[in-house]
Amino acid sequence: MSRPATFVPPPGARAYPLRTARGEFAVVDAPVAAGVEPRGVALLLPGFTGSKEDFNPLHVPLAERGYRTVAVDGRGQYESDGPATDESAYAQEELARDVLAQAAALGQPVHLLGHSLGGQISRAAVLLDHAPFRSLTLMASGPAQISASQRERVKLLRDALAVMSMAEVWDAIQAMETPEETETPSLDGGLDERDDLRRRWLATKPAQLMATGRQLCTEPDRIAELAAVPLPFHVLSGAQDDTWPLPLLDDMAVRLRARRTVVEGAEHSPNTDRPLATAEAIAGFWDGGPAGV
Repeated sequence: MSRPATFVPPPGARAYPLRTARGEFAVVDAPVAAGVEPRGVALLLPGFTGSKEDFNPLHVPLAERGYRTVAVDGRGQYESDGPATDESAYAQEELARDVLAQAAALGQPVHLLGHSLGGQISRAAVLLDHAPFRSLTLMASGPAQISASQRERVKLLRDALAVMSMAEVWDAIQAMETPEETETPSLDGGLDERDDLRRRWLATKPAQLMATGRQLCTEPDRIAELAAVPLPFHVLSGAQDDTWPLPLLDDMAVRLRARRTVVEGAEHSPNTDRPLATAEAIAGFWDGGPAGV
């Protein structure tokens, strides 16, 4: 399984703070490849414990298909600021309104893609206002709360954060064997650079993890609401996923009348497990062409 991990933006991409009406957000902004006709702009939202760097392997192949891609750290994630202890700042509606502000700052309707937690935040943003978006891709992101085994893992993390520092929690996690399927700092985006991962973990705000972890464990099913929104939808996942089992994702795609892509050889992070196949499927959806597999 390929995991081309790096925290260094790909050639041509810029890392900078995107100014919005709701503050600044750290982004990696990759332009369309030279000589390629521009086809659109996409906003990419990472998952729980993740960051904008989780999308680094996708920028170049999507640029070659004509798409400018802007990956963003949400409020309190890695290089985007946020309160350390005030969980109310990370209520789902607040995070969704941040996404609307980010889209507005890019100055045109964008394709929206959210991985895992980012998918549920994306869904909330679209339900508030779908006008800034051309489409919605839910990548390894299910219809409601995460699986029972993952809820237990998130509960353990939240319990630890209540009594330990971020550095202490990191050390405790590294001392344990953590299966690849879990969505903890040893997986997040599938990145392997331990020093970078530790720096990202320490920079993420505890209140963000506490609040969004609770959201993952209690999220209601809002697919009927989403299906009423006049946007094209894409449900993309790996061939295995313990966070939301594939039958749930298959059913969600049917309910949304969405394009469904399963990336063979990938698990919860197809963006890093099989980035080229994942980028091909995403660009095919944005192009309006045949579904990728």
